[in-house]
Amino acid sequence: MPDSVRRMLLDSTSVVICTHIRPDGDAIGSQLALAHFLEAQGITVHCINTDAAAPNLTWMPGAGALQTFDGSLAQRQLIDAADVIAIVDTNKLSRIGEVHTAVEASQAQRVLIDHHLEPEPGFDATFSRDTASSTGELIYEFIAGHDASVIDEAIATNLYVAIMTDTGSFRYSSVTPRVHDIIADLLRRGDLSPEPIHSAIYDTRTFAGLRLLSRSLDTLRVRYDGFVSYMLITRQMLDAAEASTDDAEGFVNYPLSMRGVQAALLFTETAKGVKISFRSKGDVAVNGWAKAFGGGGHRNASGVFIEGGLDDVVDAVLSAAPTHLDLPAGATAEATAPDEAPDPDLTADDEAYLSTLLNLQSDSPQ
Repeated sequence: MPDSVRRMLLDSTSVVICTHIRPDGDAIGSQLALAHFLEAQGITVHCINTDAAAPNLTWMPGAGALQTFDGSLAQRQLIDAADVIAIVDTNKLSRIGEVHTAVEASQAQRVLIDHHLEPEPGFDATFSRDTASSTGELIYEFIAGHDASVIDEAIATNLYVAIMTDTGSFRYSSVTPRVHDIIADLLRRGDLSPEPIHSAIYDTRTFAGLRLLSRSLDTLRVRYDGFVSYMLITRQMLDAAEASTDDAEGFVNYPLSMRGVQAALLFTETAKGVKISFRSKGDVAVNGWAKAFGGGGHRNASGVFIEGGLDDVVDAVLSAAPTHLDLPAGATAEATAPDEAPDPDLTADDEAYLSTLLNLQSDSPQ
């Protein structure tokens, strides 16, 4: 970590920490871990975000102190009184949402701690490394570099969640031996058990969420000979399932899990436009694809919000795939349901035999 960042934070008496809109596990985990560490140094800390934490993150140590920005005089005074405002897990000040107007009006010094590409200039000090697995990894380096002995159960839990969620449970290409060394240290120092933490994050589906998943899976399609897959969530589906967009967390991993698929997208229709989640495997990068439409993120996980109707957005984004992906030679953009797509591992005789079996099954008594 740059000395300027370390000195700026540790020499302060009051720090406000903010993170991006719709904060995920890395955002909340990094924010809470940094807050806990700074408070242990005798520094007053306030965590103020535009959006509240998702329901599956509210159990995290210290989450009860998170403030949702409401524009009140009291919150603006906290921001104005801060020596330092730390922005974590985003590379642009505008990405923190409505709270950014209060931050811009403050005379406090601004620190950026983040792992996304191309950090925005204009911060007084920046700790940014886009090869890091997560912002949580950078926060660990800051804390451990100062005094690793302060890593207790609360800090370890928050950093474990930050790193676990932003690495897809340690399966993305950003996971290095160093990441596993960090996780091992967190498990030891915090005396953590991974199973209940993983369960608290991922095993929280609601019945409404499962109804929404069922409807969304019906929209599953593949393009470019099965290289790209995608699903849709319409406003009508949300209403019919009595679900919210929070219930769709992780849905994009279903199309990505299909054999042969290298890039997957989830299109979620909202009142103002379409939110798109991009995911990919291995060396297939989707951040440039998202960036072309005004979004961004990581090599294997990115996102964007586009104003417009769902059908038009889907066509525009998927039609741009050849520009941003190294697709199979001769792959076509035609959309097909997965069971309509040819299986590259099956011969013509295999296809004929399977067809016979399916016909026999459909003719059998129920």
